[in-house]
Amino acid sequence: MLANLYRSRAKLNKFLQLLARRAHPKSQKNQNRLRIMDNEALEPTTKSSTSAATPAAAETTTSVAAAAATAVESTTTIAAGTALASESKNETTATNNNSNTSSSISSSSNNIVIPASATNGIKESNSNLSTTTAAVAAAATVEGVAPAITSTNVVTGGTPPLSSLVNKLKDTTPPYDAPPPTPISKVLNITGTPLVRKDKRQTSARYNASKNCELTALSPLNEKTAASEREELFIEKIRQCCTLFDFSEPLSDLKFKEVKRAALHEMVDFLTNQNGVITEVIYPEAINMFAVNLFRTLPPSSNPNGAEFDPEEDEPTLESSWPHLQLVYELFLRFLESPDFQPNIAKRFIDHQFVLQLLDLFDSEDPRERDFLKTVLHRIYGKFLGLRAFIRKQINNVFYRFIYETEHHNGIAELLEILGSIINGFALPLKEEHKQFLLKVLLPLHKAKSLSVYHPQLTYCVVQFLEKDPSLSEAVIKSLLKFWPKTHSPKEVMFLNELEELLDVIEPAEFQKVMVPLFRQIAKCVSSPHFQVAERALYYWNNEYIMSLIADNSAMILPIMFPALNRNSKTHWNKTIHGLIYNALKLFMEMDQRLFDECSKNYKQEKQMEREKLSQREELWQQVESLAKTNPEWTKARRYNDCLPVSDSRALYDQYSENSDLAYDQSEQKARQPPPPLPPQKQAHQEPREVRQALATLTTLNNY
Repeated sequence: MLANLYRSRAKLNKFLQLLARRAHPKSQKNQNRLRIMDNEALEPTTKSSTSAATPAAAETTTSVAAAAATAVESTTTIAAGTALASESKNETTATNNNSNTSSSISSSSNNIVIPASATNGIKESNSNLSTTTAAVAAAATVEGVAPAITSTNVVTGGTPPLSSLVNKLKDTTPPYDAPPPTPISKVLNITGTPLVRKDKRQTSARYNASKNCELTALSPLNEKTAASEREELFIEKIRQCCTLFDFSEPLSDLKFKEVKRAALHEMVDFLTNQNGVITEVIYPEAINMFAVNLFRTLPPSSNPNGAEFDPEEDEPTLESSWPHLQLVYELFLRFLESPDFQPNIAKRFIDHQFVLQLLDLFDSEDPRERDFLKTVLHRIYGKFLGLRAFIRKQINNVFYRFIYETEHHNGIAELLEILGSIINGFALPLKEEHKQFLLKVLLPLHKAKSLSVYHPQLTYCVVQFLEKDPSLSEAVIKSLLKFWPKTHSPKEVMFLNELEELLDVIEPAEFQKVMVPLFRQIAKCVSSPHFQVAERALYYWNNEYIMSLIADNSAMILPIMFPALNRNSKTHWNKTIHGLIYNALKLFMEMDQRLFDECSKNYKQEKQMEREKLSQREELWQQVESLAKTNPEWTKARRYNDCLPVSDSRALYDQYSENSDLAYDQSEQKARQPPPPLPPQKQAHQEPREVRQALATLTTLNNY
């Protein structure tokens, strides 16, 4: 049995060295040797004897032939030692071929063929796999057991041939210059151990999935649980819920996902219905579980350009892990709202870093998550007094980054909603910090192109400031007029909506400071060709408080509004606008008949003056033309221009006009034949006094 074991080991070593030789060929010569080794290894002459036992195995010997003058000394020593062993044990014939082709040994039990070239090839390929020393062979010979030469390639009998396996390896052998195989390729299982395939978990930036996701359901947590076991069981379930799953693969780990969902649901119910659950040891475990589940890298935005999001047409991007996230958020809210919650203990764990990571999640595209975040941040702001200034500052930083850098953020509306309730609780008089927040943060938010997403919340915040401090009205309205859109009609409608809400809370004294620039802008809106803009501006006359402000200051407002109202009552294309304009004119007429008649009279006079200016301008041009006809060169130049093509007439005009700013293509001018030069004009620079006077008058009229 021991001899069979040695032969199997030698056979395995030969096969491994064949693989190593094939994976790292060094030269064309070594490849040729490898082919010879393959051919000789595939034709072994073996004879097996099933009745051979341990004595028969002891009679087996091996002889290795020396391979010419280049054979190393260790090989010769082994050959000699093996020959001595064979002479002392059995009668064996050793044949040495000087051509270095092969050497064969015949025995009563086994016939082993060992190619000499193969031994040389192995020695060249790997020097550290040299032949075993003669001492090992001699020692084995003394004991009566033939040594197994592990460094030489021996093909023994007693096992099936390896021709099919080697042929398969030949088909898959890469070329000489091929790169090394990658770990993805299938590796041959040489040892015979079965390969167990395991599902490789794909992680991404969104899901830092845990490596060990196998969860075991714990005992239920409810009112029946013993009081001594509640705290420990609650902590175990919290730790169990720190396991994260990859929800990008919906069908993976369904059983373990359900275990986590059930544990979260049990803790929400238990925290809602029981008292005295939150102890001091619960705080670090619970807040760590919230951080592990909630704080993650958000996916890239599906709308990176920051275009407006239309809730009626655009579908929001929903979070795939929401089945677990929703329960985590609910548990977090129950935790913060619990009567057992103590902010003095929790402030050690809910710190600045926690708040910053919580604010980063407001950029999530899932509106359900942003709604939970809004409530959570509001609860933290209310319970942790030391974090209030920090939270306001970091919200300001989010707004600054949105206004001046990215112009893209998904949670601006929710943050403004939080600020609306915070502003409502500001003490009077307002701090300078709060005023700067209004002027430098809230008002510049009107510039963003995605204003429609958060405009209602922004308007609420600005109105809250004016209710707290009416003296800010002038700065706010002038800022709105500064940011007033020029070409975006839907945005103009939003500005008009906000302006009406501001006028509802403005003081009469503050209104007088801004009414002139304000109604100049309203007059432009009434004249807008976009009927929605004009319609929204004319709806101001349906607001009773605004009409009372207009009535108190009609002497300043009516002269500004009357021209726009009168003109668009006849020229606007929309009939609805006509009706609204007539209603506004009627209100002005009832408000102050004498002022209305005076404005109408002034308007007619201005129209008459415009017509007179136009007729005077026409007369002056006619005078210029008549004076030009008195020039003696008029007839000659006109006769010459009549016989020239249009392009030549233009070229002549360019040549003799000193103040001409017309430019023509140079290639066309070169292609044309230049006209004959005209005689020099003595009066070219000396126009008559009447012409100069007419030109000066025209210039004055145009400037006017």
